[in-house]
Formats: sequence, structure tokens, C-alpha cells
Amino acid sequence: MITVLRHSAVLIGGRRYWLLLLSPLLWLAGQAVLLIADRLPTFEPVSAQNTLIGVPVAILGAFLGGRIIAGELDQRTLEIAYTVPGGAHRVWLGKLAAAGLMLLVSLSLMAVFTFMFFSGFPIIQTVYGAAQAAAFYMVTAMGLGSLFRSETAGALGTTALLGLEASPVGAVARTVGLSPFWNPLTATGADAEQLLAMAVRNRIGTALAIAAIVALTFARAERRERMLGA
Repeated sequence: MITVLRHSAVLIGGRRYWLLLLSPLLWLAGQAVLLIADRLPTFEPVSAQNTLIGVPVAILGAFLGGRIIAGELDQRTLEIAYTVPGGAHRVWLGKLAAAGLMLLVSLSLMAVFTFMFFSGFPIIQTVYGAAQAAAFYMVTAMGLGSLFRSETAGALGTTALLGLEASPVGAVARTVGLSPFWNPLTATGADAEQLLAMAVRNRIGTALAIAAIVALTFARAERRERMLGA
């Protein structure tokens, strides 16, 4: 299993895939420089989930997700996957697991550095919130890349969705708990019952959405003629 994960990680990120795990730390380094230069106010716990951890890790997740299936199309190696005993989905499951593990390692590093140098935060709540956003955009990039049969087109579609998160539409979605970036620390006006209901709806809803995207993506990608057709 470890060998499969390692080879899958190499297929996704190259032989120096471990550099990808460190890349989100560049975001924290930039934030630290701006903070030292008094260009930013001191960070509060509410900023940890998305501003400091979630957004850069979600971008990494989108990159990794786009490489799982569409990357093979661009490299013209997808046809080889269809020859694997048991179905091509076994290859993609291995790559998806490797990408998820890479995200967890990167997320852990980001959480440690954020807690140590920027602000304390509720660990389980914050890390889970950042992880679900990263996982959602990872499978979304995988799905869009498969749908458009292009890593670049999938990346553009995912970038558009990420940009929507920064728009007023995204702000409304986060307020009512419909965004994968929903942060319970921002729901200052909600009572305990409302907060619990929003948390259950958001966490379960996002998990179901992730599972549905994976299932639909694999179902489409298993259609060899459509994926390899001109």
C-alpha cells in the first residue's frame, strides 16, 4: 500500500512531490512579512481556518485534483489505466488517496506554523473546516478536468469557483453555511441551536457533495470511448 501511494504521489507531483507539500508555507511567509511591516493587523483566531490555512491548501488541493485523471489525458497515458485488472478506477483511487494524504501533511504543517506564529485557534474545528474545503476543491478539480478532458480547462473552472468564494455570492453562502469554507467562528449572531444546525448541515452536506462528485467523476471516466474520443 505504501508503495502504491508513493508511486501515485510521484505520478501526481513528480519525483520531488514533497516540495508541493511545502508550497502553501510560502503564503504564511508572505503574511508574516506583511505583518512585520505593519501592513496587516494582528490575526485573530477567526482568520486561521480560511485566511491563513484553508485558501492556500485548497489551491494546492485543486492542483492535485486536476492531475488525477486529466493529467493522464494531457500526458496521453490514460489508455494504459484502462488495462489495469479490476478497472481503471483502482488507479484513480490510489492517486486520490495519495493526493489526500499529501493535503493532510501540508494542512498539518500549515496548522502548526499558524498556531505557533500567528494566532491560537480551536484546533479540531479549524483544521476540519480547512480540510473539508481543500478536499472539496480537490475532487471538484478532478471532476471538472475529467468533464472537460483537460487539466487546464479543469483548473480554469476550479479557479472560477474559488473566485466566486471571494464574491458577494460566496459571502452569502458562507453566512448561511452552504460553502465548504464556512467558519463557525464567523457566526457571531447565532445561538447554540442555530450554530449546531448550521454545522451539521454544512459538514454532512459537504461530505455528501464530495462523495457524489467522486462517484460521478469515476463513472464518467470509466467510459473509455468518451474519454479517449477526439
